[in-house]
Amino acid sequence: MNTLIEEVVNKIQSSEKKYTAKDFSSDQDVRWCPGCGDYSILAQVQRVMPDFNVPKEKIVFVSGIGCSSRFPYYMNTYGFHSIHGRATAIASGLKIARPDLMVWIVTGDGDALSIGGNHFIHLLRRNLDVNILLFNNQIYGLTKGQYSPTSEFGKITKSTPFGSVDNPFNPVALALGSSGTFVARTLDRDPKHMQNIIKRAAEHKGTSFVEIYQNCNVFNDGAFFQFTEKETKSESVIFLEHGKPLIFGINKDKGIRLDGFTPKVVSLTDGKYSESDLMVHNEKDSTLAFILANMTYNEELPRPVGVFQNIDRPIYENEVEKQIQFSKNKLGKGELEKILNSGETWEIA
Repeated sequence: MNTLIEEVVNKIQSSEKKYTAKDFSSDQDVRWCPGCGDYSILAQVQRVMPDFNVPKEKIVFVSGIGCSSRFPYYMNTYGFHSIHGRATAIASGLKIARPDLMVWIVTGDGDALSIGGNHFIHLLRRNLDVNILLFNNQIYGLTKGQYSPTSEFGKITKSTPFGSVDNPFNPVALALGSSGTFVARTLDRDPKHMQNIIKRAAEHKGTSFVEIYQNCNVFNDGAFFQFTEKETKSESVIFLEHGKPLIFGINKDKGIRLDGFTPKVVSLTDGKYSESDLMVHNEKDSTLAFILANMTYNEELPRPVGVFQNIDRPIYENEVEKQIQFSKNKLGKGELEKILNSGETWEIA
């Protein structure tokens, strides 16, 4: 009998559909500006989806408002195109009601960090098992080029003709400060790195946050070219790898050394310092994660890219389910009619 059951199970498993990237591409025309970095992000997400072995009917993409928020239309999965800044709130309710689903939140620097800022920080502190992809182009692209919460100080736009006097948000530092358990950064023009980061985000149990530098070639073209183009990337970007020293440069001849808690660039060729003197990346060390995050706008230091932090913490929906079961065991299942008619009630004549 056991042999028969095993044969049936094996037959079912062998007949399960093996997805390809094409299976996650919808029949909708992709309507982003030609050359937009969103195309690359969409392609990488579709390429890695088959690796998760999750049925398409168990995957949901939730977005708010903005160029990035068209994403659910282009994924052949379930999805919500919700309202401005509220994708995180809607995704939270969905995940609590259906913890069996794989939930992705696609948002932008304006959608998540301006009108949606409050929902964003509370999703991270609660630590639901969802994944956030934040497309950061440092501009409002959909509404034609106003400055955003991540635009640099002095940014001249249609809404700041004499330059912005706001200091920009650092999305990675904000995520870390909101108790994010998985915090990472990647680049739209580095497909392999992006695929790896997206895979790691999906594997993480808890809220994963990925900031993606995304070029808006119409309203903020070249904002990240220093970090994405072949000529400057090696000297401007440092790739974070757990357990490895922080080394960068076209000849891998520079590194990051901590002077107390202050990171400084040192040469590995003048005989003064060696690899053993360098800062070693540790994804489990929150203090080091903040130090790395604060390198972001320091022009004397390379821009960190990769996983800043990856730690474990109780998952919100699991704790909610435990509380529900505890309440049922202690108080019984309960009846809706009794609840509605309990306490102070009145009738309106």
